[in-house]
Amino acid sequence: MLDKRFVIPLQEINREAFASSIPDFNHRSEIMKTDMGYKCTITNIVRLTEQEKLFQLRIIDNRERDIFKFKPGQFLMLELPGYGEVPISISSSNSNHEFIELCIRKAGHVTSALFTVDEGSHVAIRGPFGSSFPMDEMAGHNVLLIAGGLGVAPLRAPLFWINEHRDRFLNVHLLYGVKEPSQLLFTYQFDEWELINHITLHAIVEHPTGEWQGKSGIITELFDDISIDPENTYAVVCGPPVMFKCVCNYLDKLGIPMNRMFVSLERRMHCGMGKCCRCMVGSTFTCVDGPVFNYWSVMNLKEAI
Repeated sequence: MLDKRFVIPLQEINREAFASSIPDFNHRSEIMKTDMGYKCTITNIVRLTEQEKLFQLRIIDNRERDIFKFKPGQFLMLELPGYGEVPISISSSNSNHEFIELCIRKAGHVTSALFTVDEGSHVAIRGPFGSSFPMDEMAGHNVLLIAGGLGVAPLRAPLFWINEHRDRFLNVHLLYGVKEPSQLLFTYQFDEWELINHITLHAIVEHPTGEWQGKSGIITELFDDISIDPENTYAVVCGPPVMFKCVCNYLDKLGIPMNRMFVSLERRMHCGMGKCCRCMVGSTFTCVDGPVFNYWSVMNLKEAI
């Protein structure tokens, strides 16, 4: 006999009608503070590669635009009405209150839909969420920024910070590795980073093709090109998790303490508030306690990478 207590009624879902309207975020009393949404306009879209685009967003409400603040390394939840939301690391300067930049890779349902929208479209953001890179702690030291693939996107925020406070840092090196030259991101800023910001750029590709004249191999080979003072250096590593152990273990052998190496586990992000539990590693919510961790903490989080 069918027990009606466990029968779920059929639901009528009309995606198209919802997708054509903009969500109303004005009822502040009905929304948790952490769930506060900011309506935004996409003001510019730059195609970086076949799989990545840079989206420039502007919060519509003037008051909310002044309220929204973030720190380098934090992320936000980006909502495309009718399709859902995704966690995205912020790739812009936290001193720029006019625009927010997000580098997005076409990978899933929501990001694929985002690749079809035009400038002038409306989206919403929540956040910012998570921990940040300790920029004040790194001041007065040498800094290694190490990026693999899309990992250069979350590193743009600390790059902007260093540029705006360049006199507070010693030598700064950006080590950037990708599989193929066509996957290099933000190539139009390479000269700016080196000539204007005095950040030494080292790029390497695993499989050189076409007219690539630079270095080829894996990213750890770039350490041969720089002199590292382990007692006076901080390292920030962003990229695929498989890269963390390779790079951080190499830095450990050079003598850089694990508590002065920082990695971002932003690929584990889901809801941003520890509700869905999909980012849990043991008893740690990487979206709440992270995504930025020092490498010592990561080594004590079983299966974090």
